[in-house]
Amino acid sequence: MQTEAEFLRSYDPSGFPPFAVTVDLAVFTIRAGLLAVLLVQRLEHPYQGYWALPGGFVRRDESAEAAARRELAEETGAGTFASGSTAVSGSTAVSGSTAGGHLEQLRTYSDPGRDPRMRVVSIAHVALAPGLPEPVAGSDAAAARWWPVADLGLSMPAGSEAVPLAFDHALILADALERVRSKLEYTTLATRFVAEPFTIADLRRVYATVWGDAPDLANFRRKVLGTPGFVIEESRSPQAPGPAGGRPPLLYRRGDAAFLNPPITRSRR
Repeated sequence: MQTEAEFLRSYDPSGFPPFAVTVDLAVFTIRAGLLAVLLVQRLEHPYQGYWALPGGFVRRDESAEAAARRELAEETGAGTFASGSTAVSGSTAVSGSTAGGHLEQLRTYSDPGRDPRMRVVSIAHVALAPGLPEPVAGSDAAAARWWPVADLGLSMPAGSEAVPLAFDHALILADALERVRSKLEYTTLATRFVAEPFTIADLRRVYATVWGDAPDLANFRRKVLGTPGFVIEESRSPQAPGPAGGRPPLLYRRGDAAFLNPPITRSRR
């Protein structure tokens, strides 16, 4: 009987085909009232000149999660992104920093033909944060910019998008968008799109922007304020009174609740 050490010394990994692992990031923010995603223009082949999600290869000494955190910091320059109970700290780069962002793993994309260079498996992640500033293209990109999601034509048939994306990034982006839209229904994720402190109207605008349809105001307010830990009241706004001439609106911060039960459901029209 071999010991495990003996087995490992004699093991030949060349019996299996080699492949690389990458991470791709769908980074969302809200700019000028529109849901936007960060895209970079590829400087080199393959797909030279095409727009793509930011990302890169997982290094030999890091996990996929560590690679996603590293790429996110490099691509956005952001300070803190929450990931479950942990946080991420900060080439395409964005000057400045932000707090209160969110990072989570989306899914694995492993179609054998997704990359023409070799077999590449991508572990995609979704990230979002409020107030991310203009990106600056790094050495491996020709340009970088925030694209309004509505301008990308993700609802068009595969291969006919308004802005053709490199690799299978149109699929990844569509999956990421649906993940964010659905999670707004049953989690408190919407609070990660607004800078603190915020008003109930600010939070409702997040739903309207991401879903394309604002939830009913009375029901929304009742749901937000009636869910323990969704938001925490901070103070009255020091700005002008409300539209009816009454007291200025209340300001809130994120609470510690993670899930909504029952959910805030979006229109399926």
